[in-house]
Amino acid sequence: MRLVILDNYDLASEWAAKYICNRIIQFRPGQDRYFTLGLPTGSTPLGCYKKLIEYHKNGDLSFKYVKTFNMDEYVGLPRNHPESYHSYMWNNFFKHIDIDPNNAHILDGNATDLQAECDAFEKKIKEAGGIDLFVGGIGPDGHIAFNEPGSSLVSRTRLKTLAMDTILANAKYFDGDLSKVPTMALTVGVGTVMDAREVMILITGAHKAFALYKAIEEGVNHMWTVSAFQQHPRTIFVCDEDATLELRVKTVKYFKGLPWWLRTVQHLPAMRETWVRSLVWEDPLEKEMATNSSTLAWKIPWTEEPGRLQSMGPQRVRHD
Repeated sequence: MRLVILDNYDLASEWAAKYICNRIIQFRPGQDRYFTLGLPTGSTPLGCYKKLIEYHKNGDLSFKYVKTFNMDEYVGLPRNHPESYHSYMWNNFFKHIDIDPNNAHILDGNATDLQAECDAFEKKIKEAGGIDLFVGGIGPDGHIAFNEPGSSLVSRTRLKTLAMDTILANAKYFDGDLSKVPTMALTVGVGTVMDAREVMILITGAHKAFALYKAIEEGVNHMWTVSAFQQHPRTIFVCDEDATLELRVKTVKYFKGLPWWLRTVQHLPAMRETWVRSLVWEDPLEKEMATNSSTLAWKIPWTEEPGRLQSMGPQRVRHD
């Protein structure tokens, strides 16, 4: 597990967008090799989506060979309703990039048979080869997608009744009128997200601070479903300073004190780089983050002497 702490929301959003960009570029998707991305909705990922759109418009990133699966959708809300997650995704992301609409999968909350819709969604994920990177956000009560407190930590995509805290939090999108807020939703399960090869969870704002504390400093608990990702082999929590307010000082210092190459990321789509080849890594995630091209903002050039870093320090190395 990694916790990446940035100074503010904008920097956290940028870091997350660069990480997604890097993962797609490293994967080298093509006509017979699609990168599969799980995506969230809500206010937290908006900054990340804006950055990804920027990278696409700058010519740094293409979604032509990317398949996406969204986490959830309200039940009973028309697809063209401004607050449906179909509308959210198309208005805030999909219509600004080059993704094939047929490759953007969102649950249908108006399906005649809701359970069949959920089963079909799971099947589509499996047919796509599973999720390479699932990006998620959480609620103040620690729910991920609509896996409310008390949800099974091995749950699959299903119909879920929303908790009152969630309804109250979402009322702002419905003119503050609780009667307009849907009370049920289709959602991927905790187990569905856990099956992804990698998970990145975005947590920003002081109102999410207690949830972050529960997510990483206490044990796994079905009342805080985000805590399940302590047990995922490749989880990255990305947060801002405000979200760390409930964490122990030594926890914050520990993660901030990790080597700079584990905390720094920048998209470098036109460049491959060389890393110190002789280092030994105990953690496979650390090794991959340190050795894969485009993952880091800077990498230390290697010399012919095994294990010895050049004294000139971090710098960019072109490898044509």
